[in-house]
Amino acid sequence: MNTIRTLCFVIAALSSYAALVYRLCQARRSWKDSAYRALITTLLLQCLTFTMGAVAMGGGTFLGVGNLAILCMHLAAVAFCVSAQIILLKWADADEEALRKARYWLYTGIALNVLLTALFLLADGPGRPATDFDTGSGQPLVLTYLLAFIVSQAIPCVTIFRQCGPYARMTDNASLRQALRMLSVAAVVLFLYCSARTVNILTAAAGVDIGVWKLASNIFSATGIVILSLSLTNSSWGPSATRLLEWARSYRSYRALYPLWRDLYESSPDIALEPPGASVSDLDYRLHRRVVEIRDGWRDLRPYIDRTAPGADGPGKEASEESRQAFTEAAQIKQALIAKRTGTVPHDNKDAGDFDDRDTDNFTAEVAWLTKVAAAYSKLGTAS
Repeated sequence: MNTIRTLCFVIAALSSYAALVYRLCQARRSWKDSAYRALITTLLLQCLTFTMGAVAMGGGTFLGVGNLAILCMHLAAVAFCVSAQIILLKWADADEEALRKARYWLYTGIALNVLLTALFLLADGPGRPATDFDTGSGQPLVLTYLLAFIVSQAIPCVTIFRQCGPYARMTDNASLRQALRMLSVAAVVLFLYCSARTVNILTAAAGVDIGVWKLASNIFSATGIVILSLSLTNSSWGPSATRLLEWARSYRSYRALYPLWRDLYESSPDIALEPPGASVSDLDYRLHRRVVEIRDGWRDLRPYIDRTAPGADGPGKEASEESRQAFTEAAQIKQALIAKRTGTVPHDNKDAGDFDDRDTDNFTAEVAWLTKVAAAYSKLGTAS
């Protein structure tokens, strides 16, 4: 059990240091920004918190004082939560009201740390076994110390969660909006840590052993800190990650459209502006070309699309109307390709008119629709 707890501390510490190093690389161009300096302070305190946690898990003394690593971890955690609240205020607004709230949180954090230090000394913290600060051991002063610490962590989680939603709706900055949403998720997970930690303390005080469920607090803590580290660096890596996801989505659509495009190209080679190639170096352009060429090939088939021909067996009634329509279009294309190869022109064809109600200037919607048709077309090919 101790191995898993130590691993959770290490994961949290590594994610904290990774976020700090990542942000420090921007110091030259961002140091004059007060929000950036507050962010670096937050990350430093985050690193200190979990470094002290890893040291405390090793047992023994720190700087010759028993349980000092535990006290330093808790004091740094309080300062870290206060700093995170202040950075959120700086992200949201820099007016006098935000500065007043930041001072309030700063004074509150100082008072909480003074209280925790006093309780630690009154409870004879340096002379106690380290396990007392894990369970409380039924000692009133130790229990008070631990519960005061949990409250100092839970309240910022609640306030940060309540503020992130409105702040995210207020900002026009997409990466900041995403960071605030991730921060709200981190606040929820860390609040679950506070809840699980409270359960651990109270059940131990009542003499109830909950077994491996004690590890829930450590898992919530490590998970919340990883999400928090990502949220505090999102403005730097977020746009790149978004572009990567868009590229992956475009590539998936490009590949999904290939079977339909290939058969239309074989039927009407003139639809291709340039010889086909396997390169995806200019994926946006190639995806646009593939969509245009599919539409052109589809138009070439319209004289061979029989309006009266029965469609192939498609999805059942439980499928959506759009899925059934995509399957019908795919079946008509397959039948039309056969008719064109044999030179059979149906009497009641679709030579007149256009693409019914599926001709759109919205490229994203167009790709989504043609991808559905291509998927249905591939199923028809597999079935035949």
